[in-house]
Amino acid sequence: MTNQIKIAVIGVGRWGVHLLRNFLAEPQIIVVAVVDPHPERLAAVKQQFNLDENVLLTTQWQEIKKVPGLIGVAIATPATTHYALIKDALQQGYHVLAEKPLTLNPAECRELCELAEQHDLILMVDHTYLFHPAVERGKTVVQAGKLGDLRYGYATRTHLGPVRQDVDALWDLAIHDIAIFNAWLGQIPVKVQATGTVWLQGEGSREWGVGSRELTHSPSQGLADLVWLILTYPDGFQAYIHLCWLNTDKQRRLGIVGSLGSLIFDEMSRSSPLMLLHGEFEQQGNQFIPVNQRQVVLELEPGEPLGRVCSSFVVSILNNTPSEVSSGWVGTELVETLAALTVSLEQGGKPVFLKPL
Repeated sequence: MTNQIKIAVIGVGRWGVHLLRNFLAEPQIIVVAVVDPHPERLAAVKQQFNLDENVLLTTQWQEIKKVPGLIGVAIATPATTHYALIKDALQQGYHVLAEKPLTLNPAECRELCELAEQHDLILMVDHTYLFHPAVERGKTVVQAGKLGDLRYGYATRTHLGPVRQDVDALWDLAIHDIAIFNAWLGQIPVKVQATGTVWLQGEGSREWGVGSRELTHSPSQGLADLVWLILTYPDGFQAYIHLCWLNTDKQRRLGIVGSLGSLIFDEMSRSSPLMLLHGEFEQQGNQFIPVNQRQVVLELEPGEPLGRVCSSFVVSILNNTPSEVSSGWVGTELVETLAALTVSLEQGGKPVFLKPL
């Protein structure tokens, strides 16, 4: 097949192995190398996917530079390693698909985006939810005005583990729901607030936002297990987000409420993950009577979201056009928001204002 693209997958842990699986299924992709610091993981994926003997399996990132014709890399390593790896890859002339977040530092994100533009390369971030059929369909519903005047949004993302040791629940979980709200609204927040509580990884049980302003975004001083967020958008719309990795009630639910009804994305509902709940009030005297109530299950296109991410990366490379959905700049906006939320968290929930990129 013509226009085949040679890529390397960097990191085959819990998420990287799914990236590898999807790239192996892409007809226009040839996986020529897999890098992971753990030899046992390399052996496992070689057996699991029956990898060709010509595929380079190595524990050393620098080894891929010896592979002829390498076009792109998919990076699924810890976020703390992203900046150095992505920068080196771009300087070597490789297109890059990076697991979210792009980095943990907004300035580093901006530098990488500018570097990609200077070298005329694709820098894309794997914000998988932005490629979910429910999120894509939900965006069309909201932006078509079917909810009427938008009033507020809310999201809950809770579960019992896994508990991270490198970042708190904010950095681990919030990026998904913020990305969805941004996509559905076509806006990014201008003001954010965050409060949280530390139970597991701190000196005793301490709350951020209740007299513990000395806490910083640092493992030595506590990682928040529970976080509450408020995002305020340019038009005044507000979204409220509840995040916790210490809650046995597993939820993945996000909604937007309007004057004509609500749009609900419930990932835990396999039969009807996207629902449009119609309903409004009719005033009768001093009473408000619910009317026009009905429930509509929205049909979704088939397809694995991560497979759509990989296909989009291929299209971006072939067309030499940045992803409109999840470019490096989109990833940078999200990291900017998380960084501002961290400042608010450290300052006891004080509002933090964001400036546009």
